[in-house]
Amino acid sequence: MPIFHLYRVNVTRHEAVDLGELPSGNGDAVWAEPGKTLLLSRSINGLTNIWKYSLQDRSLTQITFGTGPDYNPMPGPGGKGIYYVNGKSSGFLTAYHVHSKESRDIVSEATQPIISPDGKRLMYITLPAPQRTELWVSGIDGGNKVKLATGEILGTGTWAADNFHLSFQEWRLGAGAKVYIVGADGSGLRQLPQTLVHVWYSVLSPDQKTIYVTGEEKGSPTLTVWRMNTDGSNPEKFVDNCGMVSDADPGGQYLLGVVGSGEKTGIYEVSISDRKCIPLLPGVLTVYATIAHDGKSFLYAVASRGEVTIYRQAWKDGKTIGAPQVALKVPFGFSLWYGEHAAYDFSRDLSTIVYAHPIGGQADLYLLSQK
Repeated sequence: MPIFHLYRVNVTRHEAVDLGELPSGNGDAVWAEPGKTLLLSRSINGLTNIWKYSLQDRSLTQITFGTGPDYNPMPGPGGKGIYYVNGKSSGFLTAYHVHSKESRDIVSEATQPIISPDGKRLMYITLPAPQRTELWVSGIDGGNKVKLATGEILGTGTWAADNFHLSFQEWRLGAGAKVYIVGADGSGLRQLPQTLVHVWYSVLSPDQKTIYVTGEEKGSPTLTVWRMNTDGSNPEKFVDNCGMVSDADPGGQYLLGVVGSGEKTGIYEVSISDRKCIPLLPGVLTVYATIAHDGKSFLYAVASRGEVTIYRQAWKDGKTIGAPQVALKVPFGFSLWYGEHAAYDFSRDLSTIVYAHPIGGQADLYLLSQK
């Protein structure tokens, strides 16, 4: 469930007033009365309906009352009624095997896949009901499934180098974000100190002694990276405004990060020794960058004109070597994003791609008349 953090900005004085957090089940908040009220979908007790949010008193008023799910509200012309969509989509996580060129649906109603470094395991998030998500681990073929956690809004982090331990995050309205480390069989679950109100990603260091957590601090839209030991000790702010950290190099010298929008869009690295933010590929629009097995290059996916291409960039001692090369041109397109998270992943040897694959569903358009 995407979370909006609202600000009122005075352009003349360059001041921003924090108006608080606002949940929207489909990232679909729109103006009802510009500058005064918003329309959005919101899930309560498993039901998703349309609500109105007042900026003046920060109150929420329910607009639709059916079983839902209702989403994508839009005010009618002249303020006469509200259009919205009612219905449920369906889909799968699909595994594409590059060498055999075969695809197989492996999990239903799931997204945020992350493949283990050895390419044998998969973690992902399922959405069994509104306002409820589950974290699962399975084999890369979808077999041997183990449910690790249930929560309001869960997100996948990364695998450790041992292909067994992994990180994930949980968000609850008004409670901020929590990061956890757990074994693939559900053993050894531990919560890390809470440092951020929203968490985008968490990356375990190659020696599994440190974790880097990217997210937002209260009252600030800037992405911040925190570092702490994996036992929860010594939490510290590590770097500001260098995008979302997505991987750590095997030598323990650099982190890779991605800025996904704005004038700083591109792939960056953070030098761990001096915490410098260094641009590597400015202007590249991707979700995350992954370091290859040998540590001598990194991989990233780019979607364009209905196609997805995975590039390889040679990289040594914190510097790129030559121009990016096409590592794999995928013979079909798929979405790279699910909310603020990747909707795909590929194994580091590029033998397997797992991606969220919607297959349809049924939805109807309604007009709610207002007197």
